[in-house]
Amino acid sequence: MNTERHSYGRSLFLLAMAVGIVFTAFAPAQVTLTQLSEDTFTDQASQHLSEVEPGTFSWGSTIVTAFQVARIYGGGGADVGFATSTDGGKTWTNGYLPGLTIYYGNGPNQAASDPMVAYDPLHNVWLITTLPIGNNTSVAVSRSTDGINWSDPVSVTNLGSPDKNFMVCDTTATSKYYGHCYVEWDDTSQGDLIEMSTSTDGGVTWSKEQPTAGQDYGIGGWPLVLPKGTVVVPISGFNGDVIAFTSTNGGKSWNRAVNISTDNSHYENGGLRSPGLLSAAIDAKGKVYVAWPDCRYRSGCAENDIVYSTSTTGAKWAAVKRVPIDAVSSTVDHFIIGLGITPGTKGAKANLALVYYYYPVSNCGNCQLYAGFIQSSTAGKTWSTPVTLAGPMQLNWLPNTFSGYMVADYLSVGFGNGKAFPVFAVAQAPKGSLLQEAIYTTATGQDVSQPELETLSAEGDVPVPNAHSDHGPREFLDQENRIPVSGQRPPERD
Repeated sequence: MNTERHSYGRSLFLLAMAVGIVFTAFAPAQVTLTQLSEDTFTDQASQHLSEVEPGTFSWGSTIVTAFQVARIYGGGGADVGFATSTDGGKTWTNGYLPGLTIYYGNGPNQAASDPMVAYDPLHNVWLITTLPIGNNTSVAVSRSTDGINWSDPVSVTNLGSPDKNFMVCDTTATSKYYGHCYVEWDDTSQGDLIEMSTSTDGGVTWSKEQPTAGQDYGIGGWPLVLPKGTVVVPISGFNGDVIAFTSTNGGKSWNRAVNISTDNSHYENGGLRSPGLLSAAIDAKGKVYVAWPDCRYRSGCAENDIVYSTSTTGAKWAAVKRVPIDAVSSTVDHFIIGLGITPGTKGAKANLALVYYYYPVSNCGNCQLYAGFIQSSTAGKTWSTPVTLAGPMQLNWLPNTFSGYMVADYLSVGFGNGKAFPVFAVAQAPKGSLLQEAIYTTATGQDVSQPELETLSAEGDVPVPNAHSDHGPREFLDQENRIPVSGQRPPERD
């Protein structure tokens, strides 16, 4: 396994210089970046050099992120890569997950997708869930006791046609269900029926898949666990809504989904793959934050802001609020997000960290893609001035897919030494036939505990009357966008 430090022998100094050269000719990034990995595969099926779609989790001083490597047009990558820091983001070790694909570690599958990371402190094991794509597409979990050396994958399910598998473990020692881990996915062969599975032995075995009591449909569910063990799963619904469902008995059964809010979103220009998935995080007291791209504050639904709702139970949700990254009169379009909360922070002092992509001008032909970051140390009451992490990027610098040019379907944020480490893909101009897209984070992390620097507020912002999406219900495809779904559409919700 490749576990070279930093970026396969590249020094951080040279890497920082390279990033600076790319971006200072336009609008320079405001932070120094660290490249976490690099596509070293040479297979014919993939678009090299490319890495996309990071999922990240932090525990103590360890940060683990996982992502697709060598993106394949029809779905997934040649493998799933990982990058791990055991010293709070100072240094990183990287490699690939074995046993997933034919391209690494004698795996049986043609591709792998949708990585997400969790940690189970009861069994002292790191877990990465993936979507292996092959003759028998499944949901799988790879295990590690150190975040660096990984097992061959364990199967969670091989039934139906799963997609967008997300995972969490109960990390609260006083919880009745401490050590339970939960995986959510949607079965596109059944019209994106939501399914759940539970492990009580550190991811070695998994329960039979279960739908919710309401036979709910959705995609991109983000499981979180309250301190007393209730599992809350916000998820994007199919009738222009954001919904959530819960389990109060350690995953033995799952309650019918409740409505969080309408989902009024804008389709991005430029042929970018941007599915509008939500992101969610939980503070140390058990308050859940759910964020998604939404155009309700914009005239004609011409651009997306990032909005969010909160809940302490998963059953009742607060009114939607806007993240004031830009003025509602601006042309900036925000999309593809990752939300995190600094571990240990809570209540009115919860430290929120949000990474996202954006276009400076929504109605663009030759669209310019940027990555941005914004934070709040006051649980969303006030926000810092947003930071440009990377850009501009041309969309044709990105790998192409069945559903558009790709940087990610979702992003993520890790934490170390009290700082946030947003994890995201950055593309530079291709060199010949090779792309130059890889996974990055900020070199020293972002301080999310400076209320004196927070001057932005969305207080008083009012949605546009009768705001609605500029598109109909999204159609999703199974096996990570490889095969069109012709099954039933979700029923109308009450």
